[in-house]
Amino acid sequence: MPITDRHLTILTGGSRGMGLAMAEQLLAAGHTLLTLSRRVNDDLAQQAEARRADLTQWPADLADSTAICAHLQEWLARFDAGHFASATLINNAGVVPPIGPLRDADGPDLANALRVGLEAPMLLTAAFLHATRDWRGARKVLNISSGLGRRAMASQAGYCAAKAGMDHFTRCLALDEALVPNGAKVCSLAPGVIDTDMQVQLRGADAAAFPDRGRFERLKSEGQLSSADEAARHVLAYLARPDFGTEPVADVRHA
Repeated sequence: MPITDRHLTILTGGSRGMGLAMAEQLLAAGHTLLTLSRRVNDDLAQQAEARRADLTQWPADLADSTAICAHLQEWLARFDAGHFASATLINNAGVVPPIGPLRDADGPDLANALRVGLEAPMLLTAAFLHATRDWRGARKVLNISSGLGRRAMASQAGYCAAKAGMDHFTRCLALDEALVPNGAKVCSLAPGVIDTDMQVQLRGADAAAFPDRGRFERLKSEGQLSSADEAARHVLAYLARPDFGTEPVADVRHA
């Protein structure tokens, strides 16, 4: 296989939920996949071996991403500018802090959610774009956002703030990259409402502290939640569109 037929994807939060589903769908010949997650997924490793896919998994705590970013830049520096036909960073990892009004928030939990949900994507994006600035292939950054970054919800200040910040830094990033040759195409994409652990957490919240709990219970009971596999397919299809990056903030349901 010619070396220019190879593609690189770096994915955070690839050990469970939609992130794991994306990782599984990205396992293919000619594709190098690097995942950054709290733990290594043994089943994913077995699938990669069976498909003869190039998979590397880094166990990483994204709440402390400075060292990870340095490691990522060193790892990317191993490849010459023409090694990959494309390179993509998918910032998927996120944390929902304990649900309740901000006045009752636990400081460490709130700080952890903001570090994982906003600080880490910004630092990883900076490291990725710096290390690949002279690469000749197409470069993309896909930030997995949420409708809650665009619509306020009581008792969700930490999560909403992280996703709103992700949307807005993506808008700024799109302006930056439009000014340079072969600038990266970027998008902060809401993937829809997905049947994941986050939904379980929302449905199980104290109704007195979370006024919208009933809405999430209805989404489940009425069958309105996408499966992780289905959501992953839609997100990766959006990533592959020729017009990816035209809109720096988008929703897969409105594409």
